[in-house]
Amino acid sequence: MQTSLDAAATTGIDNKLHTANRAFAAAHPGDSGARQPVHTVYGGAHLFAAGTARKMGDVALRTLQEHAPTPAALARGMTGTDGDTALWEKVYARVAEKLQREPVEDFRIDFEDGYGTRPDAEEDGHAVAAATEVARGLRDGGLPPFVGIRIKPFTDPCYARSKRTLDLFVTTLAGKLPPHFVVTIPKVTHVAEVEALCALLELLEARTGLAPGSLRYELMVETPQAVLDAGGRSPLRSFVDAGRGRCRGAHFGTYDYTAGVNVVATYQGMEHPACDFAKHVMSVTLAGTGMQLSDGATNIMPVVPYRAAAGQTLSPDQKRDNDAAVHRAWRIAYANTRHSLQGGFYQGWDLHPAQLPVRYAAAYSFFLEALGSTTDRLRAFVDKAARATLLGDVFDDAATGQGLLNFFLRGLACGAITEDEARATGLAPEDFATRSFVAILERRKQA
Repeated sequence: MQTSLDAAATTGIDNKLHTANRAFAAAHPGDSGARQPVHTVYGGAHLFAAGTARKMGDVALRTLQEHAPTPAALARGMTGTDGDTALWEKVYARVAEKLQREPVEDFRIDFEDGYGTRPDAEEDGHAVAAATEVARGLRDGGLPPFVGIRIKPFTDPCYARSKRTLDLFVTTLAGKLPPHFVVTIPKVTHVAEVEALCALLELLEARTGLAPGSLRYELMVETPQAVLDAGGRSPLRSFVDAGRGRCRGAHFGTYDYTAGVNVVATYQGMEHPACDFAKHVMSVTLAGTGMQLSDGATNIMPVVPYRAAAGQTLSPDQKRDNDAAVHRAWRIAYANTRHSLQGGFYQGWDLHPAQLPVRYAAAYSFFLEALGSTTDRLRAFVDKAARATLLGDVFDDAATGQGLLNFFLRGLACGAITEDEARATGLAPEDFATRSFVAILERRKQA
């Protein structure tokens, strides 16, 4: 068969394209495969102790038992309806088990909004004390799987204080750094702030004997300038690239961002169109980079208006009012969390122990509702790939297969999906352990 384009004639074109393809692939490695927590709980540094996560879990369990003692009550508390009985029985059992086993997946010790401005000597003391408690929790096994600190912004008024807190905390903790430890930098507006943070982290590693690259950071996207710069471009990729591998992800700050675009407090909320725009920019800009994205927080707390004094009990009306207050806040948080999940944001913030039941109920119902159809799709993809391998064909839809696999990896990690349910895909635990659809195909090819 005669052709017009011989290899010699297209060498320059081929090489240029291959070079560009390799550069693109290096810049977009895809999902890292690492576990992503479903939430980050923020708490003031002055209140943190090694047992904080367990105490929050105990409060969350009591809240669940008091205000949603049955699966039907939980469904009504979250959605306002009785819901699907079989679904909510599973959700209830798994939420209760999660609150006993691992109530908090990620905790951020906060020196910013949740802490405020304090005398230097007081913040110095809290930085050292919090680091000491982290070391104790690491020793005793009381820490969540993920933990870190949020420092103050790197603006001129706050930079010196933020730098000192970071120094005191890391220096005190050096040698006892927990797995998945991260530093959160808030209110980023330009790349120089991130470059300064990375330089400080590198210097701290050298001065404290930590391994190079062990101090990682995550961004808070809560200013308009972090979404689009003065030239109309998103600077987020430059914020990530400045870390040269140190950046773990980006968290959206709902209320600072909406205030920054002149949305009045009455209308500030996670489902505001301004938030959806900003989060879509985050998703598009950081797609394929391996960055873990997080939504913000629901700021309506599920707290009760009445508390019984010692030796007294609440009246039936007071109990009904307490249930109504908690359920009203739960429904807002449930809707917000489901909105985040449907938009591809699998992580969010929680600010109060009574929000933990709704966090897990929303996540678990989301995964369980889609479990049947996603199981069928992943099983079909694995079969299609196996046939292609057997026939020597090229299977070029691995990205979709990885997306389906990620659904199960996320669901398994947070406790929404059981191993038995995951096996219905035709994949074994060893397959899921690879965290890679391509690796699963290779395993099948070699079997």
